[in-house]
Amino acid sequence: MNKSNTKKASLIKILVADDHYIVRMGLIAMVNLEPDMEVVAEATDGNQATVLFKKWNPDLTLLDVRMPIKNGIQAAIEIRRHNNAARILMLTGHDGDEDIHKAMEAGASGYVLKDSTDEKLLPAIRAVAAGQRWIPEDVAKRLEARRLFEDLTPRELLILNEIVKGLANKQIGDVLKISENTVKWHLKNILGKLAVADRAEAVAVAIQRGIIHF
Repeated sequence: MNKSNTKKASLIKILVADDHYIVRMGLIAMVNLEPDMEVVAEATDGNQATVLFKKWNPDLTLLDVRMPIKNGIQAAIEIRRHNNAARILMLTGHDGDEDIHKAMEAGASGYVLKDSTDEKLLPAIRAVAAGQRWIPEDVAKRLEARRLFEDLTPRELLILNEIVKGLANKQIGDVLKISENTVKWHLKNILGKLAVADRAEAVAVAIQRGIIHF
């Protein structure tokens, strides 16, 4: 193997997945300027990311959390199901503790916010590609804070999503085929678990934490 082929083989091969064109192009340009990295494929949604991962088998997959068709977390789960050694770094503008928790549960080894500079992102790429975890201090604090909250049940999440739509308790009951009193009981539990006083505050906190996406 000649020197150029040897150098090519030693590059960190990266798949970039982000549905925002300008962001994706910026990431690709930044990565390709590095002497030890190369973007081998780009995806605009989570489904495309999983297909391209299987084709290219990159050293690292850079996923946005919120993408169409399949979000980054769903893509990460499928990618890890295909290859449980896959190295995934989440890059997102969303810093809700629930988003972060779900990303880590899906098999991501790192989580970096989009407002991070290249001085923070590039070391994260190299660390995760080398098999290390990369959890910045601000992300770690949010994960720690999540432990103070109790998880919502699947039923409570369904009700919370209907509350976001502006439905009253009776309307929620009609949609979910349960009584209005049952809805009220679940709502009381939701408010307690989110440590809020009313429905409006529950919605605001749930969106901020990434429990629901609106």
